[in-house]
Amino acid sequence: MPEVDVNGIKMYYEIHGKGDPLILIMGLRRNMEWWYCQIPSLSKHFRVIAFDNRGAGRSDKPEMDYSIRLFADDTAGLMEALGVENAHVLGISMGGYIAQELAINYPEKVRNLILGCTSCGGERAVLMSQERIEKFTANKGLTPEEILRKDMDIYFSDKFIQDHPEKIREFIEISLRYYQPAHAFERQFAACLKHDTANRLSNISAPTWIVAGDDDPLVPPKNSRILKELMPWAKLQFLPGCRHAFFIEDADLFNREVIAFLSG
Repeated sequence: MPEVDVNGIKMYYEIHGKGDPLILIMGLRRNMEWWYCQIPSLSKHFRVIAFDNRGAGRSDKPEMDYSIRLFADDTAGLMEALGVENAHVLGISMGGYIAQELAINYPEKVRNLILGCTSCGGERAVLMSQERIEKFTANKGLTPEEILRKDMDIYFSDKFIQDHPEKIREFIEISLRYYQPAHAFERQFAACLKHDTANRLSNISAPTWIVAGDDDPLVPPKNSRILKELMPWAKLQFLPGCRHAFFIEDADLFNREVIAFLSG
């Protein structure tokens, strides 16, 4: 099992491919298994480094307060442990929070920055509707698979769910691997609630691409427009008809755009 001691914990990671390093940072509750549509494609062009955040997957889950800055420090520590001086960085959802903190606090480590379905947090953040929040949090008595099926329309468009039942089955099977215990989720979620980079995004110097599905109910698209407002030099793009897991729903398009952006 590839793991390394970083910042007081053991972090699980995998490296695929050769070339310029590309760090993949996953979001709340999820682990590196969710990159299953990216690693095969991106590793043909880059040295892809994917890992499990503190509290998720096969990394340690210490009983302590987490923060987005702590996750960024973990990421920087992993890079140092692997001898990676700098890299392209791609963060999704909470991983986008972490990527922002990494770019702000370790600018020398970030060549290019991709922020997917994420926000600046704080008072500027636009939350999902109250109806969605109530549905999303109504998990009492449900199994992990039942929770996933209940929330499927948050991750994918109705058309994708209807047209691709085999991909939905694959998504559920992969999402249930190394499922996060409740105490670790609560610590990660608490860290997300404190995320706020609105007044510091101007410190980011790396070329940046902001990307999201245009029908994301979990992190509404307006959050990406706010990031663009605060980072006027960044590129902004929406994938039409996609929801929160846009990088899975339209993986081919997303992967092509990642390769083009990082190679350009």
